[in-house]
Amino acid sequence: MISTTKPVTRRVYYKLKPWIPRELQIWIRRLNMAGRLRQCSDIWPIDHNTGQKPAGWTGWPQGKRFAFVLTHDVEAVRGRDRCMMLANLESGLGFRSSFNFVGKGYPVSKILRRRLVARGFEVGLHGLVHDHQLYESEDSFRQQAVQINRILKAWGAVGFRSPCMYHNLDWLRQLDMEYDSSTFDTDPFEPQPDGVGTIFPFHVPGNGCGQGYMELPYTLPQDFTLFVLLKEKTIDIWKRKLDWIAAQGGMALLNVHPDYMSLNGTRPACDEYPVAFYEELLEYVASRYRGAYWHVLPRDVSSFCYGRLVKRTISAADQVSCESSMNKAVVQWT
Repeated sequence: MISTTKPVTRRVYYKLKPWIPRELQIWIRRLNMAGRLRQCSDIWPIDHNTGQKPAGWTGWPQGKRFAFVLTHDVEAVRGRDRCMMLANLESGLGFRSSFNFVGKGYPVSKILRRRLVARGFEVGLHGLVHDHQLYESEDSFRQQAVQINRILKAWGAVGFRSPCMYHNLDWLRQLDMEYDSSTFDTDPFEPQPDGVGTIFPFHVPGNGCGQGYMELPYTLPQDFTLFVLLKEKTIDIWKRKLDWIAAQGGMALLNVHPDYMSLNGTRPACDEYPVAFYEELLEYVASRYRGAYWHVLPRDVSSFCYGRLVKRTISAADQVSCESSMNKAVVQWT
């Protein structure tokens, strides 16, 4: 089981965050990142240890070199109201993505969800509220899981991502989902910075090592990290990491937020960046890797990967091992 323990200073910050002015929040995080960036240059943005292929790996469908998957966490009303503009941009370039909405943080109309799905996009759930409370205790998680499962069913959603990228792969087995995407290969700047150490999807067995779910870690740096906190003025880091993932034959899964994109041509606010950065990345992928990448929705990656899992009878000893070391689960391929 992956620990959710956080340093005291980090816990205090996220407790006080709702009352800290936005510009001060960003200044504090930038100050914290300056020192950490120098300490983690050997594992971020690329940790070369994460490129190892799973045992028995036979590649992506249609002989594609790598998978390219787009996801969006919609954190507040500002982001929700930009979803269709972002969907229009992506579809105009030939791409589709998954939009993860917060279940109770703001209204998400059935009309919006249906419009996105009808246009070939996916809708997922990004927790009940956008804070750190989901993993405060196992009892709290269990209580919220009931509400989360109810919303997943009502929305017809099969994917989940935790707020703030907190994760506990053991507890997440209580959710009625096909895949989770609350982890990453390497990202030392996250509140819970433990990476899963792979750029490939992997399987987490269910209770008693039953069906379980697929874990789809994001593998490209998040937009907020690059353009708001680090104040990058180019997409060079995205390109470098993408090129490396393509060379390894892995999964390039990106999480960008409509909340932080300046989509209407106005001057970006302190917590925004020009949408042109994202558009440039999509154009880069489409031109440089034309015909070489498998671009599908997260649910399609999950379905493909689970369909390739080796079915086997789990002995009692295997079950005990599985229950005690969920974070070591790996994909076995036919």
